[in-house]
Amino acid sequence: MIDREHGRGREETADERADRQWQDLLQEIRVAQTGVQILLGFLLTVVFTPRYASLGSIEQTTYILTVILGSLSAGALIGPVSFHRLVSGHRIKPEAVVWASRLILTGILLLVATLTTALFLILRVATDNGLVPWLVAPVLAWYLLCWFVLPLWARSRYTSNSDD
Repeated sequence: MIDREHGRGREETADERADRQWQDLLQEIRVAQTGVQILLGFLLTVVFTPRYASLGSIEQTTYILTVILGSLSAGALIGPVSFHRLVSGHRIKPEAVVWASRLILTGILLLVATLTTALFLILRVATDNGLVPWLVAPVLAWYLLCWFVLPLWARSRYTSNSDD
């Protein structure tokens, strides 16, 4: 992180930096992990409702795809915990931070896909099918704006090449 007033970064060792970054990752995981687990829990119950059998093949296929995407997202977002547990004590925390960060980004991408397909499914059942793309597309654009475009814009606008 750059100290703009003095033009220098934090004064920390590589181990301290890895510890700080790991704590940041844990905070991020807590938010995303909880959301995906609750969503996946609800999704898993749908197949056991009487209404499921009356869904068309497109809706059933979309449901299956949504459950798979949600499961993949949960796996990627829970992965850093297992990763840390298996490598803890082997003095590779900086590398663990890199891999955990990659898993979290993958989990978030899969979460975007899960939320989008879940919304598509719900709206296909609840509204006129012709409206669904017009309702889902702006929500997907909102996810992409909030989760990727704004952070990437801020990163390019407010940081130098020596990223944290």
